[in-house]
Amino acid sequence: MPTTPATAANTSSDGSADAIMLELVDENGTTIGTAEKLAAHQAPGQLHRAFSVFLFDEQGRLLLQRRALGKYHSPGVWSNTCCGHPYPGEAPFAAAARRTHEELGISPSLLAEAGTVRYNHPDPASGLVEQEFNHLFVGMAQEQLRPDPEEVGETAFVSAEELAERHAKAPFSAWFMTVLDAARPAIRELTGPAAGW
Repeated sequence: MPTTPATAANTSSDGSADAIMLELVDENGTTIGTAEKLAAHQAPGQLHRAFSVFLFDEQGRLLLQRRALGKYHSPGVWSNTCCGHPYPGEAPFAAAARRTHEELGISPSLLAEAGTVRYNHPDPASGLVEQEFNHLFVGMAQEQLRPDPEEVGETAFVSAEELAERHAKAPFSAWFMTVLDAARPAIRELTGPAAGW
């Protein structure tokens, strides 16, 4: 993991991970404190900062990932390219680039901000709650994927039409459609009208 002031603060002196802390925010996205990751997701949930990344190939197809079965939250379901939480004090853009590299082994190209969305999505399977102020990013995946099997079970590039078919048949994360719909204007700008997003 690249060492930044934020990542250094979340790693102990011997290199082992301490409790992962999230940045709590108010309804305007202003930082108001921190909370341990699991505690922030336990019902009713604490509003915290998050990010979602949508990467596309040259044909305008979206890179999906199926979350690894070992994940404590929403294991085995399909979701957007990458999502996660900045460390306290870490810029969402930097966190999005960092986690995309950690999970998929690539550095996104043309990564751009695509707005924010606030939501409250309970996950019936786990009982956890996603109370998030989510920063959205869109960009290109132009490198060979090298997924971390502890994070990613499977990947797929899908067209808008293929996504609709897959979404009707396979389980997706509770937040997926909310973040996709919020990012659509930026996605259309990146991929062009012919891609159908």
